[in-house]
Amino acid sequence: MSANLLFLSLPAQISICRDLPNIEVITFSVNGISDLEPLHQCQNLSELYLRKNNITSLDELFYLKTLPRLRVLWLAENPCCGPDPHRYRMTVLRNLPSLQKLDNQAVTEEELSQALVDGVEITAPPARRSVENGWSECTASSAAGSTAEPDSELLTCSLDGTNKTQEELDMKPVPRDKYSCFSPQETDCSCKKSNNVLDAILLLMKELDAEGLEIIQQTVARRLQAFQKKELQEE
Repeated sequence: MSANLLFLSLPAQISICRDLPNIEVITFSVNGISDLEPLHQCQNLSELYLRKNNITSLDELFYLKTLPRLRVLWLAENPCCGPDPHRYRMTVLRNLPSLQKLDNQAVTEEELSQALVDGVEITAPPARRSVENGWSECTASSAAGSTAEPDSELLTCSLDGTNKTQEELDMKPVPRDKYSCFSPQETDCSCKKSNNVLDAILLLMKELDAEGLEIIQQTVARRLQAFQKKELQEE
């Protein structure tokens, strides 16, 4: 199995993909995902599984049009599929003509030709309520988080999830002081991003063989030496 594979089950945060530009296979099926914007930076992505999510508009395909290596897409059982399966399939293929398989069904040359006639071309990203109201996604998320649950609970939830992953790898839990933040916005945005990256690294490590783990060990050692050298210079 490729080490450049990401599989996450509930609760999954697709924003983690912004920090994984070299990921090749992503499985986000049955996760309540509605926004595909974080995927547009995954330039090496070849397979994407999004079955049974909450993608309401085919305009989300706008973010996949920039992925040159995407060959397999599973988008079935999302609200965006609508009542007309032919129109849905033609629209997807018109906007993603490089696909070789859509919803576990091979794409034919005849379909690609027909998609130019029956499919709808998507030329703009979907409208976002947060943008229309002048709110950024991070600001809106922070505001919602501050009213829904205390920052300490957000931090505890994220830390517990990371430590659970480390337990599966027989690794020591992360000390709580390593996840301290200085403001509600940092807790909700910056720390979540850091935690997501760590979770992804730990999950991908499960797929590495001995040679791959040795490379990781050497890279980590060099990185730690650089940090230590920087700390000495600052002192």
